[in-house]
Amino acid sequence: MDVDALYQEIILDHYKRPHGRGLRDPYEAEVHHVNPTCGDEITLRVHIDGDRIADVSYAAEGCSISQASASVLNDLVIGRTVEDAMALHDDFTELMQGRGKVEPNEDRLEDGIAFAGVAQFPARIKCALLSWMAWKDATAQALTDHSTSDLGENE
Repeated sequence: MDVDALYQEIILDHYKRPHGRGLRDPYEAEVHHVNPTCGDEITLRVHIDGDRIADVSYAAEGCSISQASASVLNDLVIGRTVEDAMALHDDFTELMQGRGKVEPNEDRLEDGIAFAGVAQFPARIKCALLSWMAWKDATAQALTDHSTSDLGENE
């Protein structure tokens, strides 16, 4: 089996059996993102406990790439510190924007390496990044809301 076929298999597996699908409580922030190019949509919630990503849940519609990417995101960020998860976001974004020329770090990105082939198709990059951008937005919102509420408690 060649590498591209293996990557397609990983993406299809995450698409058919998504991890983390379904909106759950508790959560600190919820966002809704749309890819106007193809119509992919995601509503994503993030729950942060201390400095760790405790949960990421989502409801999404769209192509197999956007759906699989949300599943991989769920696997990769839950349990990590916010700082490490943000660095992982940067790694995945770099892979997607590398036009197929960035060598993915399998130890770091795990099933996320399957999207290396997607990076060669500019029209599909936004599909793969939709959930990641939503997660980053929700996490930033949760952290901002948390620091604002902390300020209010100290007054």
